[in-house]
Amino acid sequence: MTEHLPLTDEERAVYEWQIWVDDFREAGQEKLKGASVLISRVGGLGSVVAYELAAAGVGTLVLAHAGNVKPSDLNRQLLMTHDWLGKPRVESAARRLRELNPRLNIVAVGENVSEDNAASLVEQVDLIVDCAPLFEERFAMNRQAVQQRKPLVECAMFDLEASITTMMSGKTPCLACLTPEKPAAWTREFPVFGAVSGTVGCIAAMEAIKVLADFGQPLTGQLLAFDLRDMTFSKRSISRNPSCSVCSGLDDSCST
Repeated sequence: MTEHLPLTDEERAVYEWQIWVDDFREAGQEKLKGASVLISRVGGLGSVVAYELAAAGVGTLVLAHAGNVKPSDLNRQLLMTHDWLGKPRVESAARRLRELNPRLNIVAVGENVSEDNAASLVEQVDLIVDCAPLFEERFAMNRQAVQQRKPLVECAMFDLEASITTMMSGKTPCLACLTPEKPAAWTREFPVFGAVSGTVGCIAAMEAIKVLADFGQPLTGQLLAFDLRDMTFSKRSISRNPSCSVCSGLDDSCST
């Protein structure tokens, strides 16, 4: 799926410790260097995903997030800083990520994902990590992930609870299989700790790395859920909806 790009001596030194992982090695690092990921929103969840992927050596990050930094962002959006209040969030994120990894290619889009831009954003990348709070964004990305046969790491959180799964077009359930319509009670703002966002963000980044480098066992066809209030973790199998309005009828032999 991803292109192998040879590593420089500097890159071998930077990524040395993860290159030691037996089923990853330098070949896996070369795949990450040639890979591209779309992160929808770089807020509490997306900031951590972007930071971990940049640190791991993913070559290109496409960041989509509208709006300017506000005080409440600083509680959980780790790529936002106090000196950037009132300035575009996506620019703060790009600035911080380049400080971490100057080799990183960043495409900073000052818009949230929508029906108008989802297709063009998804076609630029190898994989999507859904960190959006609004179902309109999530549904738009899901449709494009299915249509363009792109893997999608799907994350959700509320309060001290979170869940995550990795979706592969034609092989696993898509978001519409699990949530056909926007939940009536869902609101734009909700209770959450930054540490909850960070926990699921780290797991999402690891899922993306496994899929891109083709090693380990991603959460395909499985939903990992946890409640950090009592540190309860569970994993269960999930199935495709044969009547799904988005992915029904897809042949898994032609999926990514």
